[in-house]
Amino acid sequence: MDMRDFVQSAGRAVLEMVEREWEPLSQAELEQRLDQAVEEILEADLVAKVQAQPPAIYVHLVQAQEPLVLPAETVKSAPPDEEEHLAQETDDDAVDSYAVKHITELLQNSKSHYSKSRLAGRARISLSHTVLLSLTLLSKRVSYRSVSGRFRLEKGNIHRIYFSFCERVNLLQDELIRWPNGEARDLLCPLYALLGNTGPEEAQGAPQVLGILGHTRIPIRLPIGKQNVDSTMPEVKRMKEEAHPDSWLNLELVCDRRGRFLHCQISKGSETGRAASLRDRLGRQPRLMPPGSCLVARAGYPLTEHILTPHVSRVGPREGLFNKTLEAYFSILDQAVVSLKARFQRLRYLDMGNYERARAVVLTACILHNVFLDIGPLLEGELDAEEAGVAEEEGDVDEEGLRRREAITDALYKGLESTCA
Repeated sequence: MDMRDFVQSAGRAVLEMVEREWEPLSQAELEQRLDQAVEEILEADLVAKVQAQPPAIYVHLVQAQEPLVLPAETVKSAPPDEEEHLAQETDDDAVDSYAVKHITELLQNSKSHYSKSRLAGRARISLSHTVLLSLTLLSKRVSYRSVSGRFRLEKGNIHRIYFSFCERVNLLQDELIRWPNGEARDLLCPLYALLGNTGPEEAQGAPQVLGILGHTRIPIRLPIGKQNVDSTMPEVKRMKEEAHPDSWLNLELVCDRRGRFLHCQISKGSETGRAASLRDRLGRQPRLMPPGSCLVARAGYPLTEHILTPHVSRVGPREGLFNKTLEAYFSILDQAVVSLKARFQRLRYLDMGNYERARAVVLTACILHNVFLDIGPLLEGELDAEEAGVAEEEGDVDEEGLRRREAITDALYKGLESTCA
């Protein structure tokens, strides 16, 4: 990249900062700022007059004086009845009013010590209004400018509200995306159960599946300094053609048979080592896996005592039957990913080059995926053609994992033979 490229990248960064920080105020927020300034002037004048009085009169007046500062949870530009109107204007498929109420109560009742401080001079909005605004941005691919007009707030303010919401939801990760402990047995499913062609005796002796391990990619904008500014190709298409590793995030997931996320790890596209940290964690803490249980994952993931993957080489009838058994579980994870991206359409392409903020948005969507699953079922859809049916080579294999897979493959095939006899 020559000096001209660096100058263009720097210019773009400055332009984005100007748009985000110094966007002209909307009419409604300008009126709010003026009202607040008048109140502050009147309050300062009143306090000066009171302080000029004798001490006894001063104490009496201060005790009787009602505060002029607006409460932290009021919205001068959008009263409660207008919030309901805004909720009605929002697409029902994108933001459900019950979901807004449920998430608002969840944040209010959370045990996290979230800082409620704000920048001086910025509009105060209620928590429910914040949830509605943020869900609108997450659920539909709309710009800050269009949301600014709907919610009567300046674009820079919406930017801050949105990311403060993500920060607040991220604090709930350990509470809402957690590995099952005492309730793990309620989530277990016999490995053969979804195949439907083995007898009850074989099903009773089968390994128990705790969850399905997999991943998806979340496209993001290349960071400043790594973009091909001379290219005229659209950015999403250019990302697919050039496949720069920093043009996406890796989202590693484990879901149960209902599609609920039990594990979520987000990393840069340039970071390698599929499920390495999860494998190490399960090796150090074997109690996380109930006796006789396992995770299932597609080829490319490590084959271990706790993670079963399909056969890749020398696939005969017995190996094919084992692979078919695992494939029935992979569709559960696929549907969970489809539901995640259908409900939170902003994940289809995050137009931001800041890794930490992009990660915060993705983690927010994963946490809220579990919240929405408590309210209703997964959203239906089709898996992206680019993610479906991608053949991969076998990942790392350890001896215990290989031994266990062979034993299960033999037991499954013998069970099928006895059923057909």
